[in-house]
Amino acid sequence: MIKKVLLSLGIVFLSSTAMGQEPYKFTEIIDLEATPVISQGRTGTCWSFSSTSFLESEIIRLTGKQIDLSEMYTVRNTYPKKAENFVMRQGKAQFSEGGLAHDVLNSVAEYGLVPNEAFSGLMGDETRHNHAELSAVLRSMVETYVDNPGRKLSKKWRKAIDAVLSAYIGSNPSTFTYEGKTYTPQSFLEMTKIVPEDYVSITSFTQAPFYSEFILNIPDNWSYGSFYNVPLDEMMGAIDYALENGYTVELDCDVSERTFSSKDGVAVIPLLSENNKKALQGVYPEKSITQEYRQDEFENFTTTDDHLMHITGTLVDQNGTKYYKVKNSWGSDASRNANGGYVYFSESYMRLKAISITLHKDAIPKSTAKKLNL
Repeated sequence: MIKKVLLSLGIVFLSSTAMGQEPYKFTEIIDLEATPVISQGRTGTCWSFSSTSFLESEIIRLTGKQIDLSEMYTVRNTYPKKAENFVMRQGKAQFSEGGLAHDVLNSVAEYGLVPNEAFSGLMGDETRHNHAELSAVLRSMVETYVDNPGRKLSKKWRKAIDAVLSAYIGSNPSTFTYEGKTYTPQSFLEMTKIVPEDYVSITSFTQAPFYSEFILNIPDNWSYGSFYNVPLDEMMGAIDYALENGYTVELDCDVSERTFSSKDGVAVIPLLSENNKKALQGVYPEKSITQEYRQDEFENFTTTDDHLMHITGTLVDQNGTKYYKVKNSWGSDASRNANGGYVYFSESYMRLKAISITLHKDAIPKSTAKKLNL
C-alpha cells in the first residue's frame, strides 16, 4: 500500500514537472494593425522608435493609411531641447540618448511629422543608425558649456549644437513631397489626423495620490512630464479596454530582468527564482503582483525605467494565461528576436514592470477617465 502511494505521488510529481516544462503554445486573441518591426540600431532612441510605431498605428486607425514616419526627425528636434535643459540648469539635469513618449508628442506638437523618406537620419551610404559618436560629441559639448571656460557663455553654443546634429543626422526639411503632394511638417501632421493633445500618460505608484497628476521621478523624464496616477488594476484595465476597442498602447517598461528575453520572445515573473531561466522556454507558475510589491520593487531599484515598446494585442498560452503582444525595436532577425521581433509579456510581468503607458484619451475606460477629469 505504501509503495502504491509513493508510486502515485511520484507520478503526480513527474506529471507536474513535465507540465512545468511544457513549451509555450500561444493563441492570439487581439492583433491590432501595426507597421513592420524595424531596428533602432546602435542608439538609445527606443522612446522615439516605439512612440513613432504607436503613432503609425494611430494613423492606421484614424485614416486607414500605413505611413512610415521618421523617428529621427523627432530625435533631431529633441536633442536641442535636452541641451537647453542641461546647459541652463548648469549640468544639474539628465543628458543622454533616452526619453519618454511625451517627448515625442511634445515634438510632434511643435515641429509636426515627416515621413521617413523625407528624413531618414542616415547620411551618405549609411544603412544603420549608430549614435555612439554623436551622443559622445554632444555630451562633451554641453559639459564644456556648463564648465564655461571663457567665463562668459557665448550665444554661439545653440548654433554649434544644431550644426553637429545637421552633420550627423541631417538638417530639418521645411517642405517635402509625399505621394506626389507637397507638405510642410505641420501640414503633414494635419493629414495624419494626429492631435498630440489627445494623448495622455498613465502610471501607478503610491508616492503620489491616486487620480492626481504628478511628475514621475525617473532618469529619462528629463523634460519633467506629468503622469496621471491610478491604482494598478485600473492601469491594467486601461490597457485591456484600449486593446479591446481597437487602440494600441505605448509602453515604458523595465527589460533588465533575466526573465525578459527578446531571443525567446517572452517576459515572465516566475513564482520561484530557480525557474527564471527555464521559464523562458516553458510554462511555470508566476507570482501574483500586488500594488505593494510593485511599489517595493520600484523603490528598491529592482524595477527601473530602461526601455519603451508598443503594445498591439493579447494572447493566451495553453493554460489560458493572458499575455500582451509587445512590439520591440531591436529588429526581426530570428536568431536574436523571436516572434518576428515581438515579445509576449505575461500579465504578471506587465503588472510589475510597466512603468507607464501612453494612449488616446478615448481609449481610457469611462469610469477611470471621469475620476481623472478627462
